[in-house]
Amino acid sequence: MLEDLFEANSWGDTWRDGIYSYVHYHSRIHEVLGIARGKGRVRFGGNKGRIFTLKAGDVAILPAGTGHQCLFAEEDFLVVGAYPPGPTTNARRSRIGRARRRALDPRRSI
Repeated sequence: MLEDLFEANSWGDTWRDGIYSYVHYHSRIHEVLGIARGKGRVRFGGNKGRIFTLKAGDVAILPAGTGHQCLFAEEDFLVVGAYPPGPTTNARRSRIGRARRRALDPRRSI
């Protein structure tokens, strides 16, 4: 089990879910992503980063500040994530993503 592997190596605060469909990053903490099930295409490095197809069994370690975004995921795509001991995850969205979301916000007056 990925949680056991991560915790045996002092990576805790594990979670199970997908990867956000918008570019985001953790400014003060590293993150590990293990693919538990399915397949997905993920971009690492922000809007101009590299795209990888990840499948069950793959693991990615992201240094603090690495933008990441899920571009496509099979219906059963399941990710287990964890963080090393230390400060909070401090997740942030990229500026471009924030501006795009504001522009598309239906509550925003034209």
